[in-house]
Amino acid sequence: MPVTELGVAEAIRKARDLQRAGVDAVCSARPREGLKLLHRGMSVLDTVERSVHGDRSEWLAARIRLTNSLVALGTETGGEVAVGLAELDEVRSLLAEVRDRKLRAELSGAIDHNYGLLLMAVGRNEDGIAYFDSSIQNKEFVLSVADDPVPVLHPYLGTMITRGLAYTRLGDVRRAREDLSRAMDLAEKYELRLQAADVRRPLGALELRIGNVPATLRLYEESERIYRALDVEVHPILRLEQGKALLAAGLADEAGRHLDDVLEKMREQTSTTRELADVELYRASAALMSDDLELARGHAASARRRMLRWGCQTCVANATIVGLRADVRDALRTNAIPLTLTARALRAANRMPMPRLADQAALARMLAVRVELRKGKRKRAAELLSRIPRPGRLTSVDYRMLRRLCRAELAVAEGDKSRALAEIRAGLTELDRVRDRMGGLELVSGTALHGQELADLAIKIVLERADAARLFAWTERTRAQSHRYEPVAATDPDLAERVGEVRGLDQAIHQAQHDGHPTAALRAKHAERLREAHRLGWHTGRWGRPRPIARLTEVADELGERALVSFAYSGDDLVAVVVAGGRCELVRLGSAAVAAESARMLNVDLDALAPDQLPAPLVRSVLGSARKQADRLDARLIRPLAGLLGDRGLVVVPTGPLYAVPWGVLPALRSRPIVVAPSATAWLGAERSTAAHARKVVLVRGPGLVGTRGELDKLATHYRTARTLAGADATVKSVLHALDGAKLAHIAAHGAHEPENALFSRLEMADGALFAHEMAGLAQPPSQVVFAACELALNRIRPGDEVLGFASALLASGSRTVIAPLSRVGDEAAAAAMDDYHRGLAEGAGPATALADTIAVDPFRRPFVCLGAG
Repeated sequence: MPVTELGVAEAIRKARDLQRAGVDAVCSARPREGLKLLHRGMSVLDTVERSVHGDRSEWLAARIRLTNSLVALGTETGGEVAVGLAELDEVRSLLAEVRDRKLRAELSGAIDHNYGLLLMAVGRNEDGIAYFDSSIQNKEFVLSVADDPVPVLHPYLGTMITRGLAYTRLGDVRRAREDLSRAMDLAEKYELRLQAADVRRPLGALELRIGNVPATLRLYEESERIYRALDVEVHPILRLEQGKALLAAGLADEAGRHLDDVLEKMREQTSTTRELADVELYRASAALMSDDLELARGHAASARRRMLRWGCQTCVANATIVGLRADVRDALRTNAIPLTLTARALRAANRMPMPRLADQAALARMLAVRVELRKGKRKRAAELLSRIPRPGRLTSVDYRMLRRLCRAELAVAEGDKSRALAEIRAGLTELDRVRDRMGGLELVSGTALHGQELADLAIKIVLERADAARLFAWTERTRAQSHRYEPVAATDPDLAERVGEVRGLDQAIHQAQHDGHPTAALRAKHAERLREAHRLGWHTGRWGRPRPIARLTEVADELGERALVSFAYSGDDLVAVVVAGGRCELVRLGSAAVAAESARMLNVDLDALAPDQLPAPLVRSVLGSARKQADRLDARLIRPLAGLLGDRGLVVVPTGPLYAVPWGVLPALRSRPIVVAPSATAWLGAERSTAAHARKVVLVRGPGLVGTRGELDKLATHYRTARTLAGADATVKSVLHALDGAKLAHIAAHGAHEPENALFSRLEMADGALFAHEMAGLAQPPSQVVFAACELALNRIRPGDEVLGFASALLASGSRTVIAPLSRVGDEAAAAAMDDYHRGLAEGAGPATALADTIAVDPFRRPFVCLGAG
């Protein structure tokens, strides 16, 4: 029985509905359901094809739209790109039968868009742009004749955004910015909030391409905020882009955790093969940067297999490079170099099509250079290195640093260590320019990871020369660079709001526990808000100009009768540079690993000793162990320096695990004034900083402290005009207001160091946690801050001895001196120590001297340190 014209119209309507439902299912992370719906729509059209007479435009339009959607979804879920392109070519031939010019332009624009998208997916960005150009021309015609431009704007903006992304990948910054800025202007003009969120992602990718990581992260955060406001699920690809930005900033651990979350969500949603491969590739890069070589190999291999199915040569090349870098690093570290490793790297390079994959080919050849140098084949390495092109304006920082490293290692192999150091110096100068563009303290500190191998090589070279003055200069050049930047106070209302939510949820959790109610949902929300606040912190900080690196003569002059001990290591060789009495000497101290283990064990013992009331037998046992570890550290770190130090006061610049040493506990340093600083440059800056004109003293007591009720009353006798905040008055807001511009702040409160999120280390106030972020963000942080709280001198140590923690954030933000414990302290012990300390200050002693006398009374229960200047 023939199908009537009414039946044909109904079939076309049903096919359109199925197409829309299929696309919606795909957008809601249900690709299998989407494919099924699209195929049903195509079957509906097939049943009425023979009954379509006359003008077939509507039927053809429905078929073209369905085919377009099926091709896009099919290739996203692992289908062959070449097959998709052929299907689009076939459906394009149907356009000639569409009589209506506007409809024909609309359909042609959609086909061209998907064609360009598929070409981009396999790395053919130039070819893709030609199709985007055609798509935009067709869509502009449709716009010109449309009664209502808004429905037509959606696909038009989509193509403009995608073309901008293609230009970004090609490094054509001007054209990319033109497309993306126009798309943003149109989205905001017509109040298309979803499209305004969409365009921020490629704009972020553009900013990342030119090295502006803070702008990138800010755009991604804005995009995510709009999606949430619209109740639209945040796409995993936005999460991936955030991970890429963190990798560019050197925040490998943060990127790894972030991408692990993305992988988990994508696997839950049975996400597409291509997207999963992208995330695996960048997770492999994060693992490589964190030195987890097995994890890097595993994710890189999985990503490569998926990318081979997809057919993207660029993606396959990138995954190949990550796997090669892991293998080469492992071989160089163990000195067990597979015979085929150079050949593998060169074979990979030679297979990469030029000029499109020139950078990837060069990276593979640079890996071969390093392997050949380790084999002793200098001429072969030099010949390969001569073929490596100079970096361009938009070349990645990893490429730049690896090229400098290869050139420096070749110079070492040829016996020209001066040339090697010149290459390293040039590389670190390039890295400085990258660091200068970072925003928050974490981004500034993370950048050092990119130059870690260059810095390690420099220290190794100068240690071989046993030149103390040169080693001093190079350690200052390579460590704690984030502390060179002048702080610029800035507050971000979004960050403040998010931190306030975290604080409120803290209180809600405590109340629920008290009332016996479940807390799982509150804890999940707390964790999510804390992650959001942490992400905002990546780009909301502002740092000014870098200060010059301290010269040895400047430091020696400022020290006067004091001495400076700067520790460093290369491999397992620990050394100290001692600056005292106008001389600079180098002393070798043995195994860095043994010293690190003693420092760790001493802190374990001090934590165990902290509680105020312990059984006497336990105290004797733990105290005996602590004394043994303190003696071992003393013998390894201090006694070899005794002839150089005399009885001078000390400035100590630790390295790595030595940041955890409570120096006043060591026998040879009892009663000696000691200041701990992340670098001589940071110490010099703090020492020369002028104290605030304000004479304000602020005394704060948080909740839940035992044995300290009279502590603030005692301290008030030393500071008669002090402002005291205790009990319900010690709220976060009131404390921050009081601290701003203070000369001295004493805070007795429970605290916690957050090793995975150091700037969210906390102090407990009456209404919740006061975070390091908030104190560091004060317009004028207190000149001296005294923490009678647990562990707040602890830091997370990043590569390049970049230190992150509550105390270090205050020092980087402008506080001159911070007094804080390195391990747990009992409430009663802390109260007694602080009474002694402030009495010393009131009698005219400087912070370091007053603290030294305080610690000497009961060293193992008073593990405080003086940080910054003394």
